[in-house]
Amino acid sequence: MTPRSYLLLHGWQNHRPEPHWQHWLADRLAAAGHRVAYPQLPEADDPDLDVWLTELARHLEESDASGERVVVTHSLSCVLWLHAAARGMKQLGYADRVLLVAPPSGSVLTRHPEVAAFAPPALDFTLPGPARLVAGDDDPYCPEGAGPLFAEPLGIPADILPGAAHLDLDAGYGSWPAVLDWCVDGTTPLTPR
Repeated sequence: MTPRSYLLLHGWQNHRPEPHWQHWLADRLAAAGHRVAYPQLPEADDPDLDVWLTELARHLEESDASGERVVVTHSLSCVLWLHAAARGMKQLGYADRVLLVAPPSGSVLTRHPEVAAFAPPALDFTLPGPARLVAGDDDPYCPEGAGPLFAEPLGIPADILPGAAHLDLDAGYGSWPAVLDWCVDGTTPLTPR
């Protein structure tokens, strides 16, 4: 097995608590011999879009190119990825595939001054590589529905999970075997925990 490189990116106000599924995922992937980066992005409570874009570019540049490179984003980092794509960030091409987990809608982000600048850009671009979306069908941070709001305009496959809300700790997403399965095999559909 050739080790892969994984970059896990968190959302707003997420200080990478150990019970969160991303922490659980990072631990499992590292234990399997993969290279894993799960950085704490700057000022998680009051993030700056340009600072996060710079951090994204840096982490992608630092990823090991000797095997497949996989990015898993959650919440605010999903729209960070979309902003990077809309701006034509060349480093996005370093990723072989990306998973967008529970992207928040602009209608929600613009109600919070700390993250209003992250409101999604117009989705009039093509993502630079394979992507998949997974979201709850009742996500309070995306009341319009992530399928019609994001997956359909981007032309990417989506797994919409019943009752999964924001796929966070409040929704019971600590361990989540399906996301680990997707990380190992990108054709695996995402299912509830």
